[in-house]
Amino acid sequence: MARSELDHNYSNNGRSGRGVPKCCSYKRTTVIICSINIVVALYVFQNLYASLYSYSYQHSHTAVAYTPDQIKKMEESMRIRKQSEPRKLIEMVKKIKQKLDRREDMVKLPEPLKQNLTNEIIELLRGLNGGANTTLQHEAVESWRMQKLKEAKRITRGKVSNSSILPLEAGMLARALEFNWAELSHEIGLWIPVNVINYEHDDKPEGEDDFDDTILAGKRLPPECNAELHTDYGGHAVKWGLTHPKESAYECCQACLNQAKNARPDEMKCNIWVYCPAEGGCHSPDIYQHKLEECWLKYAEEPKVTYKDKYSESYRRNHPNAPLVVPWVSGVISS
Repeated sequence: MARSELDHNYSNNGRSGRGVPKCCSYKRTTVIICSINIVVALYVFQNLYASLYSYSYQHSHTAVAYTPDQIKKMEESMRIRKQSEPRKLIEMVKKIKQKLDRREDMVKLPEPLKQNLTNEIIELLRGLNGGANTTLQHEAVESWRMQKLKEAKRITRGKVSNSSILPLEAGMLARALEFNWAELSHEIGLWIPVNVINYEHDDKPEGEDDFDDTILAGKRLPPECNAELHTDYGGHAVKWGLTHPKESAYECCQACLNQAKNARPDEMKCNIWVYCPAEGGCHSPDIYQHKLEECWLKYAEEPKVTYKDKYSESYRRNHPNAPLVVPWVSGVISS
């Protein structure tokens, strides 16, 4: 009994803290910690304020200075933009509403009415001539559409009584024919291909020669070459073309001019040049295969054209491999 009382007194003395110094009490410790936190917070706040002040100072020195006229223009631009935004939004809403209304009309258009329209168009196209092209078909369908549109509008005004279109359907049909014909055509399965007609445009200046040497590779031929497209001249060979290639008609003509200038007295002087500009080669009635860039230098006292523009029908019958157009380019040198 005496031992338990001693233990009880000892434990009470321990809880009361009589053995612990007063400087380390719980309240004093709390005050110290709070003071330290306040000092740290003030230090951090001071650093943040200093950096913010420094940034604002630098920014104020680097900012762009605008003139009053520029500021006025910017304000005017902002005012116009704010005024235009509601209009654009209203226009966009109107367009969306119109599209939705048209789609709603397409959904409401009864299937029997669509089938009747399809049958009428089929009968219309069957009534055309068998050789009618797509242009005539488009014109016939467009004429039918306009007549049908007039009929539907008259029904909506109560002016037609013997039509197969019901008054309740006439308004929807009129809107579909007038504003939504492309989707209605798709719904009823109507498709007519576009007829493309190509016209050849002749932009050759008046008075110009039909020959255009710009289609030939190389430099422009000088006037003394007298170049003729789709032409083959005969004559005695001064230079054998099979072993005398040139990169262009210009070089072939120059070769003829140079040969005539430098020829010896006992040699024939070139006065005709014949060149093959076709990638697939050039036709000739002889046994040889004449290839691209062949350059024949010839001489004739009176130069005569062997073939010009197109080979005749009789020639092509005797030479089945001959093309329609003469592929050679030739010229008679001016003396």
